[in-house]
Amino acid sequence: MFRISLLNRMVRRATPVFMYLLVAIGSSTQGNDLTHQGLLATSNRGMVVSVSRPASDVGQQILDAGGNAVDAAVAVGFALSVTWPEAGNIGGGGFMLVHPSDGKPPSVIDYREKAPGAATVEMFATGDESPYLHVGVPGTVRGLKVAHQRFGRLSWENVVRPSVDLARDGFVVSEELAKSLNGIIEKYPNNEELVRVFAQDRGQRKWRSGDRLVQSDLAETLDSIAVNGADAFYTGKIADAITTEMKRGGGLITTADLAAYQAVERVPVHGTYRGYDVFASPPPSSGGTALVQMLNTAEGFVLRREGRWSVRTLHIMIECMRRAYCDRARYLGDPEFNQIPSHLVTKDYASKLKETISTSQATSSATLGADILSPGDRLHTTHFSVIDQAGMAVSNTYTLEDDFGSRIVVRGAGFLLNDEMGDFNPKPGVTDATGLIGTRPNLVAPGKRMLSSMCPVVVSQNGRVVLVTGSPGGRTIINTLFCVVMNVLEFEMPLREAIDAPRMHQQWMPDAVRMEAGLLNGHALEVTKLRGMGHTVDDKPRIQGDAHSIFVEQKSGNRLGVVDPRRSGWAAGQE
Repeated sequence: MFRISLLNRMVRRATPVFMYLLVAIGSSTQGNDLTHQGLLATSNRGMVVSVSRPASDVGQQILDAGGNAVDAAVAVGFALSVTWPEAGNIGGGGFMLVHPSDGKPPSVIDYREKAPGAATVEMFATGDESPYLHVGVPGTVRGLKVAHQRFGRLSWENVVRPSVDLARDGFVVSEELAKSLNGIIEKYPNNEELVRVFAQDRGQRKWRSGDRLVQSDLAETLDSIAVNGADAFYTGKIADAITTEMKRGGGLITTADLAAYQAVERVPVHGTYRGYDVFASPPPSSGGTALVQMLNTAEGFVLRREGRWSVRTLHIMIECMRRAYCDRARYLGDPEFNQIPSHLVTKDYASKLKETISTSQATSSATLGADILSPGDRLHTTHFSVIDQAGMAVSNTYTLEDDFGSRIVVRGAGFLLNDEMGDFNPKPGVTDATGLIGTRPNLVAPGKRMLSSMCPVVVSQNGRVVLVTGSPGGRTIINTLFCVVMNVLEFEMPLREAIDAPRMHQQWMPDAVRMEAGLLNGHALEVTKLRGMGHTVDDKPRIQGDAHSIFVEQKSGNRLGVVDPRRSGWAAGQE
């Protein structure tokens, strides 16, 4: 427990921007600029932070209409399927972590995609399969419906309707979205349906900021879901359109697969750190297990006195990452197909891991995982954070996997399908130094959910939410959240500083540390020392995903919404 409140430390160490935002005294031109750009927002009521301004605004409007955080999250999830087609989706899947405000325990809605019934264990062994085979049975619509039934307050139609309006009437394209749309059309100019739905004048003109994107087919699909519920997606006209698309390209999903899909409510992974409760997504997400294991191990060291950018701190954090990712490969997969060891998130196990960490020498990843090594990531997920006036919080991460998923647009329905089947281990028994994993827990099986790195996180203290965060980034997601949570809880950084701070990533194999430019170049002496300790540090700077987050000051209840500048985004607070 901190002797000084976290807010007091934040204010004492804050820039003028934070002084303005957190305690509302004086004035700050920079703070006003950031607020006007949607990069920061404060409110003593509700807050929504996502990658898309129109989607964040939809969430705020739902809160203003009397909806709670789950109502807003469901509305944002559907809105992003319109305004952020690169990753927002109804053709993918993900995880929603809900932290109620009434003292009830947090819950996770698992709506991860599943393998079709005709999937086989070696279907990806050759590596040259049709993109249609990479499509898993989508879970988003069913998952959002389950969340709404369990926690929502407004009617289903009311929370889905804003996305229908956005698709039918169109919305103003941002610079970031224009770049995203132009990039995918330039890369796949012969994908007729992709071009028809997402190109400007069928590819004759590039998108520019200020243009309007209208998606009539998607509007009709969303309208059917709004009126008829989730079943409209999994049976009937929409399901028939999906299976027809599958037959067109040799995909495996059938009407039976769609009709059988169910989202699952699960107990989140729970850990503690310095007196705070940390809740995150459970298997088939590896995120919560790995994050809590890393935090447990790091807690055994007193890193605060070392300093955030000391070589010792960096070394210890890398070693925590290495061990958690090795266990990820060794043990984690769909819990309905695997027995997940419970000791992975215990303090006792972390103590044993701590004893294996040398403070002066890097561990060999090959030695650490010798039992699973054979002889001899994607960034296009999206995360959003929501909190309502009562204190209910939602951390939601969902994905299509690659940018624009499989790039398969369901003809006449206007939405993209995922390519999540690629998250299964492709070659049974083949785990090597390049990062290829072939361990049993995540091999393909009919009806199985593929392992995920998604990691929606809520940190609370005495039952009250402190931090809501998450990120895209494939296997880098968990380490992004490890860095953010450590920045806030261990090093007591203001949230803006904690989000902006450079990040690093070590995923066991390949045995190398990837760093963002601010760390690789800004702390060159420390990086040199890490190399001297035996760490292999990649010379190429790597950007890790956008962690759009919310911080709640415990005494006042004020919410601070922070957009990660690594990607566009918008923080919308209730007035």
